[in-house]
Amino acid sequence: MEDAYARSVSEVLEFFGVDPTKGLTDIQVTQHARLYGNNVLPQEKSTPFWKLVLKQFDDLLVKILIAAAFISFFLALANGDTILSAFIEPSVILMILAANAAVGVITETNAEKALEELRAYQADVATVLRNGCFSILPAADLVPGDIVELSVGCKIPADMRMTEILSDHLRVDQAILTGESCSVEKELDATTATNAVYQDKTSILFSGTTVVAGRARAVVTGVGSNTAMGSIRDSMLMTEDEVTPLKKKLDEFGTFLAKIIAGICVLVWVVNIGHFSDPAHGGFLRGAIHYFKIAVALAVAAIPEGLPAVVTTCLALGTKRMARLNAIVRSLPSVETLGCTTVICSDKTGTLTTNMMSVSKICVLHSLNNGPVASEYIVSGTTYAPEGFVIDSLGAQLEIPAQFPCLLHIAMCSALCNESVIQYNPDKRIYEKIGESTEVALRLLAEKIGLPGFDTMPSALNMLSKHERASYCNRYWESQFKKVSVLEFSRDRKMMSVLCSRKQMEIMFSKGAPESILSRCINILCNDDGSTVPLSAHIRAQLEAKFISFAGKETLRCLALALKRMPMGQQSLSFDDENDLTFIGLVGMLDPPRDEVRNAIISCMNAGIRVIVVTGDNKTTAESLCQKIGAFDHLGDFTGFSYTASEFEELPALQKSVALQRMTILSRVEPSHKRMLVEALQNQNEVVAMTGDGVNDAPALKKANIGIAMGSGTAVAKSASDMVLADDNFATVVAAVAEGRAIYNNTKQFIRYMISSNIGEVVCIFVAAMLGIPDTLVPVNEAVVTGWLFFRYLVIGAYVGLATVAGFIWWFLYNDNGPKLPYTELMNFDSCSTRETNYPCSIFSDRHPSTVSMTVLVVVEMFNALNNLSENQSLLVIPPWSNPWLVASIIFTMILHILILYVQPLSALFSVTPLSWAEWTIVLYLSFPVILIDEILKFFSRNSGIRFTFRFRRADLLPKREIRDK
Repeated sequence: MEDAYARSVSEVLEFFGVDPTKGLTDIQVTQHARLYGNNVLPQEKSTPFWKLVLKQFDDLLVKILIAAAFISFFLALANGDTILSAFIEPSVILMILAANAAVGVITETNAEKALEELRAYQADVATVLRNGCFSILPAADLVPGDIVELSVGCKIPADMRMTEILSDHLRVDQAILTGESCSVEKELDATTATNAVYQDKTSILFSGTTVVAGRARAVVTGVGSNTAMGSIRDSMLMTEDEVTPLKKKLDEFGTFLAKIIAGICVLVWVVNIGHFSDPAHGGFLRGAIHYFKIAVALAVAAIPEGLPAVVTTCLALGTKRMARLNAIVRSLPSVETLGCTTVICSDKTGTLTTNMMSVSKICVLHSLNNGPVASEYIVSGTTYAPEGFVIDSLGAQLEIPAQFPCLLHIAMCSALCNESVIQYNPDKRIYEKIGESTEVALRLLAEKIGLPGFDTMPSALNMLSKHERASYCNRYWESQFKKVSVLEFSRDRKMMSVLCSRKQMEIMFSKGAPESILSRCINILCNDDGSTVPLSAHIRAQLEAKFISFAGKETLRCLALALKRMPMGQQSLSFDDENDLTFIGLVGMLDPPRDEVRNAIISCMNAGIRVIVVTGDNKTTAESLCQKIGAFDHLGDFTGFSYTASEFEELPALQKSVALQRMTILSRVEPSHKRMLVEALQNQNEVVAMTGDGVNDAPALKKANIGIAMGSGTAVAKSASDMVLADDNFATVVAAVAEGRAIYNNTKQFIRYMISSNIGEVVCIFVAAMLGIPDTLVPVNEAVVTGWLFFRYLVIGAYVGLATVAGFIWWFLYNDNGPKLPYTELMNFDSCSTRETNYPCSIFSDRHPSTVSMTVLVVVEMFNALNNLSENQSLLVIPPWSNPWLVASIIFTMILHILILYVQPLSALFSVTPLSWAEWTIVLYLSFPVILIDEILKFFSRNSGIRFTFRFRRADLLPKREIRDK
C-alpha cells in the first residue's frame, strides 16, 4: 500500500481486512503471504569469480596489449630465442594486466558487498498480534496487515502505518534513511502534503529505523522489496559503475591506436613491395616475409605496453599519500577521478557540521532597574569535549559564569532534567555521548558554566583527568539534589519536569518548548541580583521576540528552562504542578559548522569546483548553516540557488537545467533525490563527487563518479563508496581533490612521455622503411638491459639498500659506544616519550647512526663503481688500476666525504658527526660484500650463457649477432 501515509487508520485497516484488537487470522496470513510475498530482501545471485576476471579484460587497449604480448612471443621464437627468454617480455605485460584485473575484481566485489551489508539493517524478530494473541515471530514471517507492537530500542521490521500510540509520544531515529540529525516524532494523523517525502510521512514507521522513545502499535503496509530499505536496494542494483575520466580517454586512445596500427602495418608492407625482390632477401617471398616482420615490429613499437604499469603505479602511490590525509581509497581508479571532479555534492550533517549538537546562545533577564533588559550570551565550543567559554554581549569572556544567578540555575536545570551521558573514550581519545543530542548539549552547557564558590574556576577543572572532567559539574549537581519524581515529556505538554530535594527544600525543574514553558510562567529570575520578579507582558514580549530571532533568523533549536519551589515533603508530581513557574532562561542550540569548512569551500570555488549542500533537513536550516559557514556570502540571498527536492522536481525541463547550473543547496531530500541529482549533473558532463554516511546515501554514492563515505558512517555506505574519510571532514575531501589533481597531472605526463617515445620509434622504423635504408634500430640487435642484467641490477640495488639500513640498526643494537637497545625498543622509538625507559629519548636524535648509514651508502657505491669496470669480467682480470681516472674519482669522493665528517662547520651543515675506528670497520664490512656478490653474478654470466632479452618496446626480428664481452 503505497499511500498509507495519506490514509486514515481506519482506511488502512479496512484495506487489509484486519481487526486491530485481534490481528490477522492464519488463513489471512497465508493469503497475504501469497499476494504480497515475505518480508525478506531478495538475495542477488553473485557474479561468478571467473566472469568478474574475464570482464576486466573486456577492453580494447587491454586486448591490444595481449595481442602484442603473443606476437612478441612468437616472433622471438621465430628469431631463435629459447622459450624462456622469449616469454620474458610477454610475461611482464601479462603480469601488469593481471594486477589491473585484480584491482577491478576487488572494486566490483566491494559493490556487491554493499548489498549484503544492507541486510544487517533488517530486524530479526517482531512482536505480532495474530488470532487475538501476541507472539514473538521472525521478522521474515511478517505480511502486510500484521499488527506489530513496538517499544524503545526496537528495530522496525517493515514499513508500517501507526495505528495506536501507547505512551505519551513516540520518537524514531531515522537518520540512516533520511539523514536528519535528530530523532523524529511520529503521529497518527494522515499526511496531507503533496509530493510527500519520507520526512513528511510522520505516520509511517520505516523498516530499519529504530524507536528511541515511547511505545506504539502499527499495521504492516510494505514488506521485502516494497519497503524504504527495499527501494534503496533496487536503486543500488539499477546503478551501473561510472567510467572514470582517464578510462574514457584511454578507451578513446585504444580505438585510435588500433586504427593507426592496422594502417601502419598495411602501409609499410605495401610501400616496400618494390624491395621484396632485393637480392639481400634471397627471393620475392623471403622479402615479403621480411617486410611483414618489419611491419609487425612497427606495430609492436607503437603499443605502449608499459602504460598500465605506469597508471597503476601512479594511482597506488597516490593512495598512500591520500591515506596520510585521512582519505582511505577503496577503489584505485577513484584517485584520478578526484583530480577531474567539477562538482562536490556534500552531505550537511557530520561533514560540513560536527554532528555534535551544542548550545550556542543563552537569553536571560538581566535587570529591572532601568527597565527590563534581556541579556544575551554566546557559548563557544563545538564538540562533545567539555571545553568552551561563556561570552557576554560585549564580547568579554566570563571568568566565573556560575556567579551569575540565571546562568547558575540554567546549569542546575540542564544537569537535572537530563538522562544523557558524556564519557571519555581513551582508545579513540575523544568524548562520546549516549542519549538525545539536545540533552547532551545541555550536559555540556552545565560543564561550560562550571560550579560556584571556586575562585580558581575554570582552571581547577582543567587539572582533572579527561575521564573525571567529562561530567564533573553534572555529577556535582546530581549529588547535591536527590531526584524524587519525574514527569516525562509528552506531545501535548511539550515539556518535562523533575522534582528534586535538597536540604529539606523541594524544587521542580522544568524544560521544554519555549512557547509551552513561557505560557506557564508567572515570574522570572533576574541575572544581576538573583531576585524573582513578576513576568510582565512587556518582558514576555521581549522573550518571545528573542525566541523568534533564535528559532527563525538563526534557525537555532530552542528550549526554555524554569523552576518552582514545591511544598516540603512532596514526593510526586502531577500535570497541575507545571503551572505558576519561574522562568530561568532561553537556550538556543545547533549542530555547528566545522571551523575549517569555510576555507575549504572557498578553495573549491577558486579551483573551479562547485559545492552543493545536500541535506534531509528543511530549507531554512540548510540556508542558515550556509550563512554561518560564510563561504556563500557572495550570493547575497539564496533565491535561485536553494531548492527543496520537491521544488526542483516541479520545475520545467529548461528551468531545471538552468537551476542545476546555479544550485548551491538541495534540501528535504530522500535517497531517490540524491541519485537523481547525481544523474542530472552527469548529464551536463559534470564529474560528480558525492559524500554520505547513511544507508540512504548508498545509491547516490554508487552512482557518483566518486562516492565518498564517512568513517563513522554505516557499513552500507562504506561498501558502496570509492573512498572513506577517516575524520568525516569536508576539508579532507578538498585536500584529497588537490592530491588527485596532482596525481592526474602526473599520470598524464607519464602517458605523454611514453606515447611520444613510442611515436619516436615508429617514425624511425617507418621512415627507414619508406627510404629503403637499413633498419635503424636493428644493427646492435640486443636490448640495452637484458633480463639477466636487469636481475643483477635488482640484486645489487637490494643489497645496497639493506646494507645502508643495517649500518643504521647496528649502531643502536651492537655498537659498544651506542645504547645497545633491544630491537623492539628501536621499533617503538616514536612512543619513547609516553613511557618509562632506562635510556634517554634523545638517543634517537643522535647523529651517529645516520652518519654510519650515509657512509655505508657512499662507500658501497664506490665499490660498485669498480664492479662496473666490465659488465662480465672479474676484477682479477680487469683490475681497478686499469682505469686510473675512475680510481682518482673514487679517491677524490672519499676525501670530500672525510672532510664533511671531520671538519667544522661542514659536519654541522650536513648534520653528520665524526666516526670512530670501530664504526669505520663496520662500514667496510657492510660495503665490501657488494664486490663479492657481483663477482658471483659475473661468474654465472660468463659460464652459463644466460641471455634473457628484456625488451621494453619492440621485438627483435633479425638473426642475432654474437657480441663478445670485453
